[in-house]
Amino acid sequence: MKAVVQRVAQASVTVGGEQISSIGRGLCVLLGISLEDTQRELEHMVRKILNLRVFEDESGKHWSKSVMDKQYEVLCVSQFTLQCILKGNKPDYHMAMPTEQAECFYNNFLEQLRKAYKPELIKDGKFGAYMQVHIQNDGPVTIELESPAATVDPKQLTKLEKQQQRKEKTRTKVPSESSRERNAPRNKDDPSASSGAEGDVSSEREP
Repeated sequence: MKAVVQRVAQASVTVGGEQISSIGRGLCVLLGISLEDTQRELEHMVRKILNLRVFEDESGKHWSKSVMDKQYEVLCVSQFTLQCILKGNKPDYHMAMPTEQAECFYNNFLEQLRKAYKPELIKDGKFGAYMQVHIQNDGPVTIELESPAATVDPKQLTKLEKQQQRKEKTRTKVPSESSRERNAPRNKDDPSASSGAEGDVSSEREP
């Protein structure tokens, strides 16, 4: 699960020309749900968002207070594009949770936020709708959060990364033909051997 958390002076969501949700000072959270997310990731993200210290305290000290400490609002917007994986220049979203499953998961996320905080201070957009999200970032302050993940599955590596890994392994294990030629002992009587005098072409070879 990924979240982009922005400290805002105000934020709102408009659908079809109508404003459906808005907050004053607080946090705007863009949430991307992964195909592999479970209740564990959900609970982790709820804790992180509500306890993230991005506000100042009463004396003006920065990074001291959370949204709950300040009793500010939270606006959540589901954004599956955060689960994008680029294939060349084309975004691919196969790692995002399917729509029906994601909607249930997202609603559960909102429910957990409201249980952990004050229900009236948690706002959201409209799941699956084409939205205009208006954010007045305060600072600006933007924090990227990601739930703890297991080690990367080799199957998820791009073809380019796999090819690069194979090339690097080949370089370390197999010396190139030119390297073998350079390192091979030369016979003193070999007419092709050179002492570095003019006319030596060995230095012109590709490394």
